[in-house]
Amino acid sequence: MLIIGCDLHTRFQRIAMLDTQTGELVERRLEHENGEARAFYAGLPEPARVGMEATGYSQWFETMLAEQGHELWVGDAAEIRAAVVRKQKTDSRDAYHLLDLLLKDKFPRIWTASPRERDVRQLLRHRHKLVGWRTSVRNQLHALAMGEGICRKGKLWTAAGRQELEGLALGPWASRRRQELLQMLDWLAAPIRALDEAVIQEAERRPAARRLMQQRGVGPVTALAFVATIGPVERFRNSKQVVSYLGLNPRESSSGGKQRLGRISKQGNSMLRFLLVEAAQTAAREDPELRRDYLRLKFRRSSAVAKVAIARKLVVRLYWKLRHAGQPGAAGSYAG
Repeated sequence: MLIIGCDLHTRFQRIAMLDTQTGELVERRLEHENGEARAFYAGLPEPARVGMEATGYSQWFETMLAEQGHELWVGDAAEIRAAVVRKQKTDSRDAYHLLDLLLKDKFPRIWTASPRERDVRQLLRHRHKLVGWRTSVRNQLHALAMGEGICRKGKLWTAAGRQELEGLALGPWASRRRQELLQMLDWLAAPIRALDEAVIQEAERRPAARRLMQQRGVGPVTALAFVATIGPVERFRNSKQVVSYLGLNPRESSSGGKQRLGRISKQGNSMLRFLLVEAAQTAAREDPELRRDYLRLKFRRSSAVAKVAIARKLVVRLYWKLRHAGQPGAAGSYAG
């Protein structure tokens, strides 16, 4: 069997390959753009097992290996790096290190989403970015209005507020800025509306997402993002693992019988964490139990701490909704 440790980069990759039958060891650098990497894997005499760190920009590589019948294992980058003893780091050493983990059956393989799920994530990410741009444009327009003594908050985006904003007497460059920002705001409205409709349709097609939307404060965007991000819910033994996976667990540096907790780790998906905090604010207004918890924490600590704490409680609720329903959440592959 062919075992390959692959240190993947955007333009090239460094591999260390071992033939377990003959004991032959090969190290090579393969370029991507000229087709050298594709030709190399296509020319292998038998299907190989390829191990690499989890990284971005690897979709084409994963698709190519699947088409050619090779088996790809994706490993946790942090665990792979933590297993390195020596302080010297080179591409060649990284490739040999990946190969060594594969041979010793210590490769920290992680779950990977299916191509379909990844495409759904692109839908959510695209919407998230456009909404962020719209918020930035609105903030700039609001700053222009406040500079002229007009503070309308959300009412600035009504028909009357828009008319008042357009009627402000501004300098030449400020007027141009206002005009172009308003044009950008109008342009963003149509694609965001279309993406919202696509998210609603996708969420309605998934029983797991529909079940999550039963929770107050959780809409189609948050429900679909939760399902598409965590994957099969069975791979988490308890809710604490999901909280940790999403980066909502506190950092800890405890020793000598003294516990020291810090801020949340933020090691998970940043977009889903943002959506959960937003959903937590809505849930705290609509859910009586969560509202009591929110007000208590806000009084004792701060509103920021209370929002994150409610988001964590929300994650626990959503996790158990999926577990009780027996829904896998999303298609993909997982081992370990």
